[in-house]
Amino acid sequence: MTAGAGSPPGARLAAVLQELRQRTGLSLTQLANASTYSRSSWERYLNGKSLPPRSAVKELCHLADEPADHALALLDIARTNRTQAASPARGTPTRERPATGTDTPPSASDAAPGATAPGVSVPPPQALSPATGPTGRRPAHVVTALASICAVVIGALVLLNLPPAHGRQADPPSPSPSAVTGPLCRRTACQNKDPITTRCGAEPLTLAEHETATGAWIQIRYSRECGASWARMWGAVVGDRVEITTGGSHHSAQVRSRKEADTYVHTLMSVVGSPTSVQACFSPAGGGAQECVTAPAG
Repeated sequence: MTAGAGSPPGARLAAVLQELRQRTGLSLTQLANASTYSRSSWERYLNGKSLPPRSAVKELCHLADEPADHALALLDIARTNRTQAASPARGTPTRERPATGTDTPPSASDAAPGATAPGVSVPPPQALSPATGPTGRRPAHVVTALASICAVVIGALVLLNLPPAHGRQADPPSPSPSAVTGPLCRRTACQNKDPITTRCGAEPLTLAEHETATGAWIQIRYSRECGASWARMWGAVVGDRVEITTGGSHHSAQVRSRKEADTYVHTLMSVVGSPTSVQACFSPAGGGAQECVTAPAG
């Protein structure tokens, strides 16, 4: 399991993605066909086995006809949690060892026999060793020889560990994700169809929206590719109803459960043309006055 995917932020994200997938009404196979990600990838994302990329979250939100802000915020939190959990502890920096120097002059007892001037000491023999030189450093030719030996050894190890040329094969190219397919219907074929399952709600336009006296919101949505319009409502209570009327077509949707009240409901689609106007109306559950909003289609 990817670090951070099973954390509380990752679990919350997976639950939201599962709910979005249920709203689309698509199976995992259908979801894979409608997006750029495979069935196995969606299975990991929806079950919290790994964190999805931002583009996958956006595609699922489009298919669910839902803004992506909330899901993307959860993804950012889960990624931050994963990064913090995976960061290694920083070690204490190693201090440089102070220079020891050889500035102390040798004692008189170390003087070489045969010194000609009194009080003048001769460096001890080991200070003049040909292996290190008078300053304690190795001569340049010794360093060069050591570097050459190291290069030969490293090259030999690399050659020994290479597989035979005839046995090596290039890795197969990764399969490129399939392109996102478009809507499943267009114009007259979209009449009386659901905008989510037909993918007409992937990139819709909002022609008009209205906040009602009860605090509910209604919108008129329109898809240019499908040539169809529908209405949706959120912030409502059980029993509230939204209706859409265009030409001779009429559709309605009613909040029937607490879950729908916490999310949104939408009507089926009506095919519309450019000269046609679309009207959406809200009817409260308590039987109050109906509230409507109108917009030209397309």
